Amino acid sequence: MWRAVISLIAVAFAGLTPQPLSAQSASPDFRTIPADLAVPEVNSDSPAAGRRCLVSVPESRWKTPYILYLPDGWTPTRAWPVLVELPGNGGYRDALGDECTGLPQDCHMGYGLTEGKNWIWVCLPFLNGDGSKLAPQWWGDAPEHDPAETLRYWQAVLGDVQTRFAGNRDCVVLAGFSRGAIACNALGLHDETTAALWTAFLPCSHYDGVRSWPFAGSDRESALRRLHRLDGRPQFICGEGTQTEETQKYLRSTGVRHEAITIMPTGFRNHSDLWTLRPCDTRTKARAWLETVRTSK
Repeated sequence: MWRAVISLIAVAFAGLTPQPLSAQSASPDFRTIPADLAVPEVNSDSPAAGRRCLVSVPESRWKTPYILYLPDGWTPTRAWPVLVELPGNGGYRDALGDECTGLPQDCHMGYGLTEGKNWIWVCLPFLNGDGSKLAPQWWGDAPEHDPAETLRYWQAVLGDVQTRFAGNRDCVVLAGFSRGAIACNALGLHDETTAALWTAFLPCSHYDGVRSWPFAGSDRESALRRLHRLDGRPQFICGEGTQTEETQKYLRSTGVRHEAITIMPTGFRNHSDLWTLRPCDTRTKARAWLETVRTSK
């Protein structure tokens, strides 16, 4: 099924136009463009169409909830594609005023890229080493940052979404910002069982393998093993400024086939997922890419 997607969205790296080195400083701040979407507030009500809620996996040992948004028109009588979003590291703030709390309730990409239509949107937390609480930075416990408990929790959440909320197990896109973007491969392709959960991937701002990070297995050799588990499935990779040039260079160096990988700069200078709430060319193309993934199932 996803191989049909490959033929529709194949993009050769050679066709990309690299940004000049000054692109990051020359790119606009996203705040110069008015937002045309507002993400619904999270509440504790029961899940329903158009509502964004805190949800716990029933009868599980995990106490940390995930965030569930059911799209307008949702009913349990049909299968719905699922967009799973991972947050960046908490405690981040830069000179532009861009910040990240590391909390799943502060994710924005899924809503910006779907407009709250056609997709179930799930925002997942990372957990600490024993799974007892949310990890605002990385995953597991330092220094190894073992993801085992986080991955078990994610699998339980996906099962819950599929069982209780009619999530389509054959159409699950894993997306993430910053830490979450790295985790699309670093955790999403961590092992064969986890890798099999996803149909496609949308990492924004950073990419596994481009540089080393403070978790065990962030070296390029380990990242390459994970990348091979992608096995031709599509990815839409984006990032601010000139960041996508670094990712493009890395992917070329791996020798891994890239026919189903699309790379685009966001067009903004900001390290933030709030650009997705504003009209721009990359958002338009990312939405078209998601629609291709959705309608191929």
